[in-house]
Amino acid sequence: MPRETLKSDDAEVAEIQEKDHRNKYRTTLMFSATMPPEVERLSRNYLRRPGIIYIGDFGQPVDRIKQVILFIKSDHEKKIRLEQLLRDGPAPPIIIFVNQRKSCDRIAKYLNKLGYRATTLQGGRSQDHRDWSLSEFSAGRYDILVATDIAARGLDIKGITHVINYDLPKTIQHYIHRIGRTARAGESGLATSFLTMQEDPEFLFDLKKTLQSTDNSLPQELLSHDTHHRPGSFPTQTRRDTIIYSS
Repeated sequence: MPRETLKSDDAEVAEIQEKDHRNKYRTTLMFSATMPPEVERLSRNYLRRPGIIYIGDFGQPVDRIKQVILFIKSDHEKKIRLEQLLRDGPAPPIIIFVNQRKSCDRIAKYLNKLGYRATTLQGGRSQDHRDWSLSEFSAGRYDILVATDIAARGLDIKGITHVINYDLPKTIQHYIHRIGRTARAGESGLATSFLTMQEDPEFLFDLKKTLQSTDNSLPQELLSHDTHHRPGSFPTQTRRDTIIYSS
């Protein structure tokens, strides 16, 4: 502010203004932990020749997160493995992610019967209830937050030691956002995910690449799965006999 500090819409005039050190012109800075493509496209309508700076590896989880993938054969085994993780794994606070709202209440009720202090965060609750659950969990009055993807972005809860994907998400972007709730502010964290071979083949391909790029171990079931190229793509041979993959 004021309006006179705006650079010209004319690119040539704006370039001259940038070199004019006698006057100060407005610079708009936008900070975001995530920038979905549709939001980035929208922002370009309001910014003049924006420059983008990435801190860290864009679209990749930080290397301070140890990612563990457990192959699960049945829903009953999921409950057994979940109990083991809570009993033998890191101390709370812990976030457990599920895909459906009804699963939040069911798992939280089950954990409360086991003696844990669990609350839920899902879109079917009122805003007041969501705010209350989040504040109680952040204050340490609950050990476990069972949540849908509503908790995967925009929440900065200090000290999350363990993220458990009871249900794996549908896209690798959601997976990265979920596990990013731990290992914040320079700390280390653990992310454990329950894998079934009913998962979407495209997601399995992306998950395998993500684990490999961050030097995390792959379960034998994922190693042996046919994920050599993205499902829906096909190999194309060039004249120099180099194989590339195009979708």
